[in-house]
Amino acid sequence: MENMVSLDGSVLEGGGQILRVALAISCLKKLSVHIFNIRQKRSNPGLRDQHLRCIELVRDLSNGTVVGAFIGSTEIFFRPGDIVGGSFQAVIKTAGSIGLLLQVALPCALFAETDVTLHLFGGTNTKMAPQVDYLTEIFRPIMEKFGATYDFELIRRGYFPKGGGAVVVHVKPIKQLNGVQLINPGKVTSITGWSFVSGTLPAFLANKIADGAEKYLSRICSNVNIERYKEDRNVAPDNSSGIILAAYTDTDCILGSDALGSRKEDAEQTGQRAAEALLETLDQECCVDEHSQNQMLIFMALASGPSRVRVGKTTLHTTTAIHVIETLTAVKFSIENLSDTANIIHCTGSK
Repeated sequence: MENMVSLDGSVLEGGGQILRVALAISCLKKLSVHIFNIRQKRSNPGLRDQHLRCIELVRDLSNGTVVGAFIGSTEIFFRPGDIVGGSFQAVIKTAGSIGLLLQVALPCALFAETDVTLHLFGGTNTKMAPQVDYLTEIFRPIMEKFGATYDFELIRRGYFPKGGGAVVVHVKPIKQLNGVQLINPGKVTSITGWSFVSGTLPAFLANKIADGAEKYLSRICSNVNIERYKEDRNVAPDNSSGIILAAYTDTDCILGSDALGSRKEDAEQTGQRAAEALLETLDQECCVDEHSQNQMLIFMALASGPSRVRVGKTTLHTTTAIHVIETLTAVKFSIENLSDTANIIHCTGSK
């Protein structure tokens, strides 16, 4: 296919993020892309089921065409069409992350001609990806600072290794995104959490997870409120446990962390892991945590105006996303170093 921009999927992070960011930008800018060496740095290179469903979902959203999209493929050619709107479905047959599906589909849906409804199936609370609760409780409020949001309905939770989760996401299109200025981290005023167990696991484990987190968080904040509960068996029939934490500051910043339970550790250690991750983020005096750091880059790039966001240490995922966005658009990023653990990401925006 002619008039395509080629991207090497093995550079920098060398994983699925290159694919997801490139697909979203391709769709939004109506730019055909050729991606090769897909996931070359992974132990099982090429497309896995969740990556294939990402491609198919964006293809359907944009009325596009794709060549080379099959399990194990390391090269695709993607040509988008128009983002009209409507109802779309993506079914990951494994516990692959629904959240990662949403990461690629959401920016596209925001600029559709009419409302978009996404029926997404797969893993809701899995390792190596943000839990869906993180996306609704932490990232969605951050996204709303850009002037966009979405409605989220959880139908069924899906855990590793079975998956089988289901969510419905409703998106109303917008005219434009606004640039943001998030440079003052402020002081923590409260910390909220959600500690859960499901399936046949006893409810007291949720208490132990929460206690493990509170023990550490109470050192820096007197206003810590962690909800403890057992999931409804109709919504979460399989066994799992975990916690999601959100810290709020007096400058309207929100930062999060999460952890899933494991048979290899005591329940209190699960809560401790989540708390330690949150404390490490807060110590960096940043306005967003590392998960939101790379997810918000595409919104910064699409915004009609410049943005500045104070972050902690810049991650490889962030560097990778910036590389892809700058390769496919005229948008420019720069990183202002403040200290060993603090930076400000500057973005010109789309206009």
